[in-house]
Amino acid sequence: MLTEFGVLNTVILGAYLSAMVLIGVALAGRQRTTEDYFLAGRNMPWPAVGMSMFASLTSATTYMGVPAFAYDHNVAMIFGVAMSPLAAPILVRLFYRVYRRHRVTTSYQYIHLRYGPGARYAVSALFILSRLGWLGIVIYAPAKAMSVASGMPVLWAIVLMGALAVTYTVLGGLAAVVWTDVVQFIVLFGGAAWLVVTLVMHVPGGAAGIVRAAAEAGRLDVFEWTDMSKLTVLSAMIGWFFVFLNDYGTDQVTVQRLMAVRTDAGVIKAVAFNAVNDLVINGMLIFIGIGMLAYFRAYPQRLGNDVGGDGILPYYIMHVLPAGVSGLMVTAIFAAAMSSVDSGINSLTTVIVRDWIVPLRGPATRSGGDVALARWLTVGLGLLAAAAAVYAASIGNIVKMWMNVMGLFAAPVLGVFVLGVLTRRAHFYGWLAGACCAIGLNVLLQRLYGDQLMAMWHFPIAFVVSTAVGYVTSLIVKGPRRSGA
Repeated sequence: MLTEFGVLNTVILGAYLSAMVLIGVALAGRQRTTEDYFLAGRNMPWPAVGMSMFASLTSATTYMGVPAFAYDHNVAMIFGVAMSPLAAPILVRLFYRVYRRHRVTTSYQYIHLRYGPGARYAVSALFILSRLGWLGIVIYAPAKAMSVASGMPVLWAIVLMGALAVTYTVLGGLAAVVWTDVVQFIVLFGGAAWLVVTLVMHVPGGAAGIVRAAAEAGRLDVFEWTDMSKLTVLSAMIGWFFVFLNDYGTDQVTVQRLMAVRTDAGVIKAVAFNAVNDLVINGMLIFIGIGMLAYFRAYPQRLGNDVGGDGILPYYIMHVLPAGVSGLMVTAIFAAAMSSVDSGINSLTTVIVRDWIVPLRGPATRSGGDVALARWLTVGLGLLAAAAAVYAASIGNIVKMWMNVMGLFAAPVLGVFVLGVLTRRAHFYGWLAGACCAIGLNVLLQRLYGDQLMAMWHFPIAFVVSTAVGYVTSLIVKGPRRSGA
């Protein structure tokens, strides 16, 4: 089954997976309270958290998808990821100043303080549903790549990733997730850098030859300001700016990490570190995409007939790179997947316990009761995530459509946080009206215009509509106002 993958590659992948579990074992037993399990005692060093931030939101779909997009379309994405350093100061001033002051465990505790319990349940439920579906995708995509690369059945790959990620997350809580993310970040960075070097060495003309081939293929044509149907500099910059505010400012996966940092100054450093790596590593992935384009334009006989953009990176790894190196690259894809799986499961567990069970039930009746509960929830969520991945494998292209629909909800969620932080007049009913209008408008735009409107425009449109309508409605319609935040 793994004969095509090779013994050396299998040993490398096995060593990496074993190391992840050993980290969890080493940290087991140190979590006596939920503060320890969910926030590592609020004592994590900022460099580790900065690496974990990037690794947790860089799934294998990103690691394979960014090069695939540059290979198939263009390099406009680099202008989008350049927005991360610009968004970083806003994140610190707008969101984390408030979160740190209230010492929240989840971002939805702030929503409770600002809007009340109904808003907390609604927004946190939306996070739970969307993250469960997201987990299915980030497990399925690399499992499929692993199947292509090694001959391992997709189901086995799904079970392997899910079981190992759940194991070390159950044992070590957030501390295990962060420290395994550090290793995974190093593997991700090293794998991308290695691919850049090999492409420069193998493509005729080196880096200049890669850029020249990309220009000849039209991959550098990104300044068509009026074309709304494809990713351009304008749509990338606007879209990614709002995506970064959401992913790093309101998403529990990131909030939980930054609330675990020891000091306020450490939060600023972690956010800045992550912003730089957003630009550097995604820049390398984009370069890898046009590098593979240049390589296969120079050597077309080495490209299989049925290889599309989505499968181009695994194909290049297994058919061009030597044994050992290809094992490291597949390990990088696994690292990207597992860093997202462990982070997603851990954040989901935190939200379910902190935002649902504890408010409805009250404090734990015995010391450590919620830690044991969190561990069992982690196991259960791991099983649900694996089931979602199996379901994703069965519905094919519907997955992409489903992700587009779910993406509509992220912008209104960002809106409820921004309205809460920037205004005192906005209330939950007003935001709810704005969210319904934004979602309805975006669904209508998808049905009327489809491919004529690039998906990246959906997020800023939904955000502007949800916040504007939410604020105006709050001014017109009386609703509950709270001053707790």
